[in-house]
Amino acid sequence: MTVIDLIQAAEALRLRGDPGAAAALYEGFIADQPDEPLIYALQFNLGVLLTDAGALDRARDALEQAIDLNPDFLPAYINLGRVHERQGRSDLAVTLWHRMSERLSPVTGQAITHKVMALNQTARVLEAAHQDEACETALRQSLDLDPTQREAIQHLIAARQRQCAWPVIEPFERVDRARLLKGMSPLSANAYTDDPLLQLALNAHYSDTDVGLSEDGPITRHFAAHQGRSDGRLRIGYMSSDLREHAIGHLMYELPGLHDRQKVEVFAYYCGIPAANDPIHAHYRAAVDQFVDISQMDDATAARRIADDGIQILIDVNGYTRDGRTKLLALRPAPVIVNWLGFPGTLGSPYHHYIIADDWIIPPDSELFYSEAVMRLPCYQPNNRQRVVADHRPTRAEMGLPEDATVFCCFNGTHKITRFTFDRWLDILSRVPDSVLWLLSGSDSSHLRLKAHAQSRGIDPTRIVFAAKLPNPQHLARYPLADLFLDTTPYGAHTTCSDALWMGVPVLTLSGRSFAARVCGSLLRAAGLPELVTTEVADFVDLAVALGRDRARLDGFKARLVQTRDTCTLFDMPGLVRGLEALYVQMWQACRDGSLPRPDLNNLDILLDIVAPRDHEAHETQTIPDYEAHWQRLIAQRHARRPVPFDHRLWRAPQ
Repeated sequence: MTVIDLIQAAEALRLRGDPGAAAALYEGFIADQPDEPLIYALQFNLGVLLTDAGALDRARDALEQAIDLNPDFLPAYINLGRVHERQGRSDLAVTLWHRMSERLSPVTGQAITHKVMALNQTARVLEAAHQDEACETALRQSLDLDPTQREAIQHLIAARQRQCAWPVIEPFERVDRARLLKGMSPLSANAYTDDPLLQLALNAHYSDTDVGLSEDGPITRHFAAHQGRSDGRLRIGYMSSDLREHAIGHLMYELPGLHDRQKVEVFAYYCGIPAANDPIHAHYRAAVDQFVDISQMDDATAARRIADDGIQILIDVNGYTRDGRTKLLALRPAPVIVNWLGFPGTLGSPYHHYIIADDWIIPPDSELFYSEAVMRLPCYQPNNRQRVVADHRPTRAEMGLPEDATVFCCFNGTHKITRFTFDRWLDILSRVPDSVLWLLSGSDSSHLRLKAHAQSRGIDPTRIVFAAKLPNPQHLARYPLADLFLDTTPYGAHTTCSDALWMGVPVLTLSGRSFAARVCGSLLRAAGLPELVTTEVADFVDLAVALGRDRARLDGFKARLVQTRDTCTLFDMPGLVRGLEALYVQMWQACRDGSLPRPDLNNLDILLDIVAPRDHEAHETQTIPDYEAHWQRLIAQRHARRPVPFDHRLWRAPQ
């Protein structure tokens, strides 16, 4: 057994509630391999376990051994001092901590800055290597030194979400709950809460604080865009980092080729991985009229290129996602800028005029939660009817699944699995005998936590099965092994939902209030399965149980998906593209008429101050708070501070 194997095994025992066995594992390894160079670290881990178990004398011995073996290992001094303090020997604790401080280099501003930089770089590399637990540790140390780092907070919360470390918002000594909540990224907020008011306030705060306006100043005149064209075509630009092997790249695959070239000229502005060379990226290069790689251009150069190309309508297919160029968009490189597909929600920015959605995702009464004007399609999501599916269709035995039991699945990323969602899934497993839950593989720490949580709820952890990540054709080929896809909330299935439906697997969703919480419901309705869209928690659980016990009914849903796949709205890509082109005509006419919508972001800082401190734990334990009471309190407080210029109507979920 290696040191890494030992630590992982001991951590698994600790998570399962057996610290004594974990301590015994460390003690046995230390006795058998006394020459291991990392014995000091193992003694430290042992000391921590024994301290938590109240075995203070043994903990003291282990920590003293750690210090004897490595006098520069400073965490051992901290923990040993705390043991002395708990044993009533504060004098020994103070003496020990003084010894530790004498070993430290002089504390200067420059030294702290350099250490913060080193920790953040370490965290970045660990995150890229999917070592989320170690990444989180480095970020906590960095934030201890400088709690004001918003980017570090964003990555810390994202790492905790990927690990299913609940509660996600976990304050520590120098970073309180409000700072963590206000510092989280918009994408993390989608997976944290379905409160659309909080998301609007957070996203506007992110736009103002993390994006801002470029020092170069915006491009306020778009001469090339307004020049008349003899053919009357609109110049449309899609800007994305994901025109490659990526979920968005798959969804948009057919779109460029279906545009009517008598109506539009299609440009693509690629801002992703330089020199991407996969087949999907090559397809986009060939399918558009002009493909421009701006990944190596600075914001001002790229903005000027877009303006010089005369782009009239620029569609931002990133928003607040990886490699998005929101600072470029702050320069307003086109007269009309649209938020579509990449980020599921409002951007709260002053430079996005429109958001494209549909009637289910953004009901009319919820438009006040969006800074953009809402434009609608029959279904907002494009799809690739040319998906490549592997020829080999695996068996359940090959995937480690039971042959005859009900297989519930969810292939969303682990960052979308909230405590609220997982507890509902466990309720379903408890009521459907022998059923299993088939999840997409995440980090080792997320697997351990999910299995330990299942066991704490009385569910055999072997009923949680993890599917290794595979190339997309092989991944699609295994979908039909599942009986029913269970959606996550508040950040539901988007591409994963349409993949499941394309492969004939029904999906059950709980539609909440926010954009990300309603996409799956939109897709199901567009696929002709509205009865699988629930809006109440009890209905979601009861229907999943009923379907899990009724394989014939599930087979009926599967048959409907196969029969209607070529005719349903969800996979009608020519219809979607015609709809987009009609929306673009409306947008450009509004620009010509001088009637473009102007986002009103006044006083959203007040909203964040009011909403952010409220009901933190509720966001992780329930999806739909008591909105009427919530709004009444909010309205009263907003008016007490100063008037707020937009609508105060209550938004109610559909009945």
